Amino acid sequence: MEKVEVGIIGFGTVGAGTYEVLKKNADVIRSRVGADVMVKKIADLDLDSDRGVEIDRSILTTKASEIIDDPDIQVVVELIGGLGHAKDYILAAMDKGKHVVTANKALLAEHGHELYTKAKECGVSLEFEASVGGGIPIIGAMKGGLSANRFKNIMGILNGTSNYILTKMNKYYWPYEKVVKEAVDLGYAEDPPTLDVDGTDAAHKLAILISLAYGGPVAFKDIYREGITSLTPDDIRFAQEFGYCVKLLALARDRGDAVEARVHPVMIPTDHILANVNWAYNAIYVEGDFVGPNLYYGLGAGRRPTGSAVAADIIELSRRIVRGEKGPLPPLAHYGKGEKKITIKPMDSLTMSYYFRFSAVDRPGVLSKISGVLGEHDISITSVIQKGREVNGPVPVVMLTHEALEKNVKKAISVIDKLDVVTDRTIIIRVERGM
Repeated sequence: MEKVEVGIIGFGTVGAGTYEVLKKNADVIRSRVGADVMVKKIADLDLDSDRGVEIDRSILTTKASEIIDDPDIQVVVELIGGLGHAKDYILAAMDKGKHVVTANKALLAEHGHELYTKAKECGVSLEFEASVGGGIPIIGAMKGGLSANRFKNIMGILNGTSNYILTKMNKYYWPYEKVVKEAVDLGYAEDPPTLDVDGTDAAHKLAILISLAYGGPVAFKDIYREGITSLTPDDIRFAQEFGYCVKLLALARDRGDAVEARVHPVMIPTDHILANVNWAYNAIYVEGDFVGPNLYYGLGAGRRPTGSAVAADIIELSRRIVRGEKGPLPPLAHYGKGEKKITIKPMDSLTMSYYFRFSAVDRPGVLSKISGVLGEHDISITSVIQKGREVNGPVPVVMLTHEALEKNVKKAISVIDKLDVVTDRTIIIRVERGM
């Protein structure tokens, strides 16, 4: 029986999970590939830490070059992450004619076009199922099962750490700082979890999905992102009074001449399917023009789910190798002489509904002052909640609006925050009603 030899660069959490599934399920993988899939070499700077898997230490090395330069290794798996050495290793492996698997969402989001182009030039495959959604097979679905469709709408809960935090806040009204401390203590979050809670991680993943959906490079810096750090239990309660749940969503919509792309907290109706995606789970809602709405749900991170996704890419490449296929599928599954850069619609040009929470002094005429400024900027109000008096303290004034232009909202809030009746910065949450 034939064999396919694999080299893994990076033996941390995901690397160990990948090795574990390839070893533990070797017989299943053999039956599905028609050949043995063998890990010949693993490179990592730390060869002593216990990864929780039994391994022949003779296959360990501190030199990635031993994998890249080995003529028998056909598939190189990059799992070190980051934007530095990872990119160099991938490019070097492609130059050697090796297929590459990566889970590196930051690298793909910020330097994807260079890597996709290099893969085509070298005639090798670049696979990245594990870069979005951990064990959720969204990349394969968009390349395969949904490939006949124009993608109208993509919405995702793409970061398990932020979703865990918001779930705890939604269910128990814990303040943000308390939930973060617990998440760090339990190992669900880094300390501090900056890239998770500020929207960067989700935006990296959204950039990959947009490139897949529309077949070209997207400038990561053009994707609007906003985090969850300013949300309070009061905002969660008010959202629930209005019939909404707060989630950190990644959204992309086809607007014809441009693509709407943004990551930020969103109020969604409590009966929407994404409102019930809780804890560390991820979900991606994809709407095609013919297939309609699809939902992909599962664990978005972790050793075993992500290792499973990496192994799936290795298996698919091994099948192609065993069949002797020439001319691999382009990384984005789009053929053409050159991809047109995707234009991102400016955030200021978008129209949507909004939630505002003002901290105001308790005196007559406050509501009319605030609503007057909103009216001057073409922002109309649908609902208002004004809580009771506090002795010598501010009171929250909460509003939901009809659809308004983002640019007008920013201008209005900048005026309102300077009013003598407003005591603190206004909290804004965007609202998605019809999904």
